[in-house]
Amino acid sequence: MRQLAMVMDLNKCLGCQTCTAACKTQWTNRAGREYMYWNNVETQPGSGYPKGYMNYEAGWDGKGNLKKGEIPPIPEDYGIPWEYNYKELMDGSAKTLRPDSENTWSANWDEDVGDGEYPNSYFFYLPRICNHCTKPACLAACPNKAIRKREEDGIVLVDLKLCKGAMECIKACPYKKVYFNLDIGQTEKCIFCFPRIEKGLPPACAKQCVGRIRHVGYLDDEEGHVYKLVKKWKVAIPLRPDFGTLPNVYYVPPLSPPKFNEKGEVTDEPRIPMEFLKRLFGKEVENALATLKSEMGKKEKGEKSELMDTLIAYKHGEMFRI
Repeated sequence: MRQLAMVMDLNKCLGCQTCTAACKTQWTNRAGREYMYWNNVETQPGSGYPKGYMNYEAGWDGKGNLKKGEIPPIPEDYGIPWEYNYKELMDGSAKTLRPDSENTWSANWDEDVGDGEYPNSYFFYLPRICNHCTKPACLAACPNKAIRKREEDGIVLVDLKLCKGAMECIKACPYKKVYFNLDIGQTEKCIFCFPRIEKGLPPACAKQCVGRIRHVGYLDDEEGHVYKLVKKWKVAIPLRPDFGTLPNVYYVPPLSPPKFNEKGEVTDEPRIPMEFLKRLFGKEVENALATLKSEMGKKEKGEKSELMDTLIAYKHGEMFRI
């Protein structure tokens, strides 16, 4: 089995949602998928999408036992997209644009909120897709064997011919990246744009990324960016490795601006707490950040850095080896 993987550089993500729009228009623009975001970009610190997904007990425990969490309620923890009072605004019966329903949550509800107090507030963007895990909890939980992992590239797919809508996969996925289609009564998820992959094209989210943050390739391809970032330099690490699913989407963690003291002077203390980053990315985040800072220092001195050149991605096409 080979494993296709993606690396996202969080230091370059603009939070522009171009990747979300690319996915939405290509795959999730049909009935029952209105609330589905196979790709979403959330603000961290934040509750994410669906709301509080990281707080569910799911995935695998330390002894290799499957943990099944809960199903986030719809629409409370997802939020169904709403319309606005366009008609009333046009006929003059309303003076302001407003939603046509009461809403308490949706994708990006807490966008750019973050944490900390001025002048030491902070946040960063975290793009998410299905992790196409090496040990997918969704696959293990499905009672109808409707989920499979392809041998040729490791992409995890739901077979709608077999899916009975049991939703056990949603319970088991700790990232809550499996969705229930309200129209057809079955579950659906990110397919890593496999029809594009089979034609030698990168996933739509990666191809359309404005900030060039997404590298796509096989983990065993030693000449590819993914192999180098994950295995050679070890600066790309998975989200919540403690969930035990061995995800194949990796992140170059965010560097932190420094804090200001009471006098307004710059200090050596990072604004993003290291403990928060460890919770998200595990203890390896310290080594990854140290390597990034060291290689950035080389660039500042005018020295060569293969790592920095790879992350800068001067040539877009070199980011994808499929």
